[in-house]
Amino acid sequence: MELFNYFRSSASYRVRIALALKGLHYDYRPVHLVNKEHLQESYAAVSASRLVPLLVDGEHRITQSLAILEYLEETHPEPPLLPADPVGRARVRALALDIACEIHPLNNLRVLRYLTGPLKLSEDDKNRWYRHWVETGLEVVERQLTAQPARFCHGDRPSVADCTLVPQIFNARRLVCRLDHVPQVMRVFDACMALPAFEKTRPEACPDAV
Repeated sequence: MELFNYFRSSASYRVRIALALKGLHYDYRPVHLVNKEHLQESYAAVSASRLVPLLVDGEHRITQSLAILEYLEETHPEPPLLPADPVGRARVRALALDIACEIHPLNNLRVLRYLTGPLKLSEDDKNRWYRHWVETGLEVVERQLTAQPARFCHGDRPSVADCTLVPQIFNARRLVCRLDHVPQVMRVFDACMALPAFEKTRPEACPDAV
């Protein structure tokens, strides 16, 4: 397998965590988003969306991080990243979507560049935008975790939800977001970071980290 990713991309980090949790080997293919390498024709020939992450598994090319996680779960089911019961699986997916759909798109690099480019927002305004959506979005996750507390997002082992949560916290810290209002979120984050799969795939540990 090959993983095309950017070290600071939270979506890419989700996939790196899942691959590590499942003990799967892959070749690391860096694509530098800030340098706009994803917009070059050479990458367009590999990825129609020109986004990261992209997982290449033999003849198959899978995009979108949550779709990749589902693919890995179906093709390499052990250890599982989804609960066995339908209600539990739905809850884990909902938690992942609370982050991947409700928080992440609003602070994606493309969005932030549009704010400071065509819309001419200042860096301070852009950062306020970022922090607002991250901080309020994590409040939703906090309520979910408070209602059904466990060691991880759901139960006593990491799931797709944890693979999604941890990268968002890394980004939140990098942009100096307030996190003291989400103690359950941070407790789960700390539990995840105690595991090698989360620690060894963190952005700073990537080959292309600068």
